[in-house]
Amino acid sequence: MKNPKVLVVATSRKTRGGITSVVKAHETGEQWRKYHCKWIETHRDGNSFIKMRYLVSSLFLFITLLPFYDIVHIHAGLRTSVDRKIIFAKLAKFFRRKIIIHFHPATEKHLFQKEFSGKIFKLFCYSDLLIVLSHQWENWINEAYPNNQFKFKVVYNPCPKVVRSSDAKENIILYAGTLNDRKGYDRLIEAFSKIAPEYQDWKVVFAGNGEIDKAKHLALECGIESQVEFLGWVAGTAKEHIFQSASVYCLPSWGEGFPMGVLDAMAYGIPVVTTPVGGIPELLADGVNGFIFDAYDTEALSEKLSILMSSAEVRTRFVYETDKLVITEFNIDVINKNIGMIYNQIGR
Repeated sequence: MKNPKVLVVATSRKTRGGITSVVKAHETGEQWRKYHCKWIETHRDGNSFIKMRYLVSSLFLFITLLPFYDIVHIHAGLRTSVDRKIIFAKLAKFFRRKIIIHFHPATEKHLFQKEFSGKIFKLFCYSDLLIVLSHQWENWINEAYPNNQFKFKVVYNPCPKVVRSSDAKENIILYAGTLNDRKGYDRLIEAFSKIAPEYQDWKVVFAGNGEIDKAKHLALECGIESQVEFLGWVAGTAKEHIFQSASVYCLPSWGEGFPMGVLDAMAYGIPVVTTPVGGIPELLADGVNGFIFDAYDTEALSEKLSILMSSAEVRTRFVYETDKLVITEFNIDVINKNIGMIYNQIGR
């Protein structure tokens, strides 16, 4: 029996964000070739005209290829992503194709908000299988939609394969991601400002776009502008360099699915301090292999940053513990093998 063929519906490979990173990781696996995966790119950064034109062209390609494929693997985020993906799901259902909905939310709150919950439920109802990023996400979905008939599968986001540099780390706290309220760049600046005078040889580096001007102004108000650096969005060798250089990774977010930045940090051997959002509690345990704090507790964040900055022993211990996950459950080859098994099972 021939292997089923899979159309993968996701945002553009040139778009910034976690979904693109995840699909690129899947693209490196043996299952991508074995199941003849084809990436249909549905969305890109730009103005409304560019986005609409891109969507129309992707729909045309999707309709053209759909009769020749067996499975449609749809990666969906929230808000407009759900609206777009419902269109593709309807078409796939019309052609009686198997449908996998791979849910990449930024916050569980939308599951319980009337403005969004109905559309999300509608998309989920098209699925033959609903892939979620952690067991906690399965619990939240069951709480939001009691007595549903969804078939769940938990598939973690993967750590990328990297070659760690042998060069000494620098005294850098790294924040990688969009600078906005959800991600908590302002809380990191405030927390660091409380201890910055004690650690004048340390700095916070922000690698991401967003509210950079506001962040610079806040750093100035806090008197730490000389200890804060803004790189803008980084990719390629620039991203490689900053991840190889950093000694601490911090994500003070109040809402995540399963943040790729944390997984990137683990892959590069950087100890992590973050919040118990999304799938993080299935990855990190406070004081065991990382530090966890409540998103708005800047005092706790200051304390945990201080411990990491002052103790190479703690940093080394955390990395030793997270390396156990990097080579097992969160290894990219393990994740891709799981995806291949799903394709095989659902396509028969």
